[in-house]
Amino acid sequence: MAAQPSTQMDDPQTDEALADLVAALAQEGGRRIAVAESLTAGRVSSMLGRGQQASEWFRGAVVAYDEDVKFRVLGVTPGPVVTDLCAREMAEGVRRLLRADVALGITGVGGPGPDEGCPAGTVHLAVATADTTRSLHACLPGDPSEVVASATGLCLTEIVRELSARDAG
Repeated sequence: MAAQPSTQMDDPQTDEALADLVAALAQEGGRRIAVAESLTAGRVSSMLGRGQQASEWFRGAVVAYDEDVKFRVLGVTPGPVVTDLCAREMAEGVRRLLRADVALGITGVGGPGPDEGCPAGTVHLAVATADTTRSLHACLPGDPSEVVASATGLCLTEIVRELSARDAG
């Protein structure tokens, strides 16, 4: 019999380990997950889609790299998109659109230069459930590929955190 992944937050070191933990927690809690990605351009959904029995818990993703997709598909308020509000509205919009229990939205600036007056490495991320939406802001170092890689890990960590908190509560 294959070993089951641990569902305790043991600080997994890789995106793959985090995705496995998301899969285990989602299955245990009967939760459906969705993501809306801009900065990470589908990397988070790719990691989630490789998770065990993803078809049972991963509802899907919207890669909303273009502003118009954020506005028209996800219901983001037109205006600047490298903001806390945009991340929150992305998470809430994809949660409703894909009928998920937990949804994540991420937007930001990968670089190499600034955008919308925000420096490269700026990340706004939000996690939405039916009850609440919480967000965080991070400034990640590195070149664009390093920022995207770090932001992917941060997204997966925040999904684990949400699923772990729900299971503990």
